[in-house]
Amino acid sequence: MFRSPARNICPLFALVFFFAIHSARAQQDYVGRYDIYSGFAELIAPNVNLTTRGYHLQTGWNWKTWAALGFDYSVTTGHTSLTPNLLPTDLQQQLAQQILALVQAGVIPPTYQVYVPVDSNTQTFAAGPNFNYRRFKRVTFFIRPSLGAVRETATPHPHDQVTAVIAQELVPAGKKTDWTGFYGFGGGYDLNATKHIAIRMQTDIVYFHIFNDLLRDGRWDFRWSIGPTIHFGRNMSEARSVTPAPSGNSSPSNP
Repeated sequence: MFRSPARNICPLFALVFFFAIHSARAQQDYVGRYDIYSGFAELIAPNVNLTTRGYHLQTGWNWKTWAALGFDYSVTTGHTSLTPNLLPTDLQQQLAQQILALVQAGVIPPTYQVYVPVDSNTQTFAAGPNFNYRRFKRVTFFIRPSLGAVRETATPHPHDQVTAVIAQELVPAGKKTDWTGFYGFGGGYDLNATKHIAIRMQTDIVYFHIFNDLLRDGRWDFRWSIGPTIHFGRNMSEARSVTPAPSGNSSPSNP
């Protein structure tokens, strides 16, 4: 059953406000040129009743204290079931005729429910800007556009002879892989434990239509993740200007 991502994310945002209140007057005195994040990720696709879990990696290059460029990768696995209502209309009609013929032949009962268990492996790839808000010493907020590509592999596991025939017709090779682009938005925050180490909590909401020959509709996916972040490199928050040393005689000249 679909579990709302708000159940996971809301307690995390409540925690960050606690830290923000206690650090509101402080400023961040170190912003590293680079950062790298590695953590746990959960991807939730409500309309196909799919939840996958796995690994999330991000790298970033801060070209300003408030703006960065980065790369994002995640790989997750999970399970769902393919049901007739998810198929395009022509496939639904074809399948309904086949099931009706089997019922009339007495092969299956009239109450037979069609579903095919499926294993899913999902990889996401993205790159682009990240915009940061650093007015709090202990918390860095960020937002970003989510633009990239998704690669998904679906492997059916029929549970009886009927679904074995259906799976063979829909996925003759035994598994199916597809690529497509996605778009959306995301954001989150870093809880800064030290100037070099933080705990990152974030979520993204993206739209794409994958397996469009088998799935009738596109889908909105929610990804949330948590893990440590390491900041390193030249300090981007250092003052850029240096006061010039005085030159010549500093005593006042005679009139």
